[in-house]
Amino acid sequence: MIKLPLVGFASGFSMPSVSGAASPQRGRRLPKADRHQQLLATALEVIRTQGADCLTLGHLATCAGVSKPVVYDHFGSRSGLLIDLYRWIDSERIEAFRQAMAAAGKDRDETVACLADAYIRCAADLTGEFHIVGAALTGSPEKAEVYDELLDQSVAMFVSVLRPFSELSADAAMCLCIGLVGAGEGLSAAIVRGKLAEADAIATFAAIIRGSLP
Repeated sequence: MIKLPLVGFASGFSMPSVSGAASPQRGRRLPKADRHQQLLATALEVIRTQGADCLTLGHLATCAGVSKPVVYDHFGSRSGLLIDLYRWIDSERIEAFRQAMAAAGKDRDETVACLADAYIRCAADLTGEFHIVGAALTGSPEKAEVYDELLDQSVAMFVSVLRPFSELSADAAMCLCIGLVGAGEGLSAAIVRGKLAEADAIATFAAIIRGSLP
């Protein structure tokens, strides 16, 4: 969404570094959920340091210090690995964004400005891990399904951020945020095509959001 979604966010909300994070767990027996997280963290590190083309299940097993059957049991295929990684990156970014917004205690105008800036910057950024993994998924039959799933998450995030500043019902807020996310996607696509400057897109998106809130 952000080309795929969204949905990830501005440079201030980047994923935490996992460099070396998997090393202490190499060779250790871990609960399945913990092993899954370790494999995803290792996969992200491979993409960051070696590129997406190097991320195969066999290479991930070597880097994570586990056998190939362990990796296949978790992901089934390279496409399955990329999809899980794509979801993981997106969910981590959304959670970091939500926490930052909640902790900031911004008023309505500041919240709208922050939301517009974060969404547009992330949506138009084709250099981050989110887009690298999305590009690696090109041609995967599961990509459209994942796109819809992550788009729904983006809409839910907009509802969560904007609902305190609106008297709309839950259904009306959902409909509004579906439209806002669509507008954000359109503006970010215009930046990528060279049709619109990033600053203009951010200002326009903030105006759209502000004008849409009753």
